[in-house]
Amino acid sequence: MSSTYLSLNHHLIFATKGRELCIAPEWRSKLHRYLGGIVASLDGHAHCIGGTNDHVHLLVELKATHCLADFMRDLKRGSSSWVHSDIPLKTFAWQEGYAAIVVSPSGLDEVRRYIDNQEEHHRHRSSLEELRIILERAGIKYNPRFLE
Repeated sequence: MSSTYLSLNHHLIFATKGRELCIAPEWRSKLHRYLGGIVASLDGHAHCIGGTNDHVHLLVELKATHCLADFMRDLKRGSSSWVHSDIPLKTFAWQEGYAAIVVSPSGLDEVRRYIDNQEEHHRHRSSLEELRIILERAGIKYNPRFLE
């Protein structure tokens, strides 16, 4: 084969430190746009971004040259710096970890709908309950004490 063909879509999820309810509706969409800008500056493509007051979801397409850990470090660091300087919310921080689930092309629309409807999902379940469900559906083993 004379070329490389990839489909490297990831559903990324990360929460505020201590799951603090600090991402206010007044600036949440600005944060999501800023996250999208970071993704683009890192040479990725954001299909969609959403979340509520304590976490974010991104559906992103990455390249084979991306190192996921480096990508996440830069994404979280850049967005945290933006919150500190532009909101300003000096105590803002992301939790150390994250969830990253590979999404097949046939699953993109379902994940996009899920991300676009975060407010509705979290009227019925907390973000922590949803994360447990997502991890279990993906077959990802986890230690419950590290989800807090």
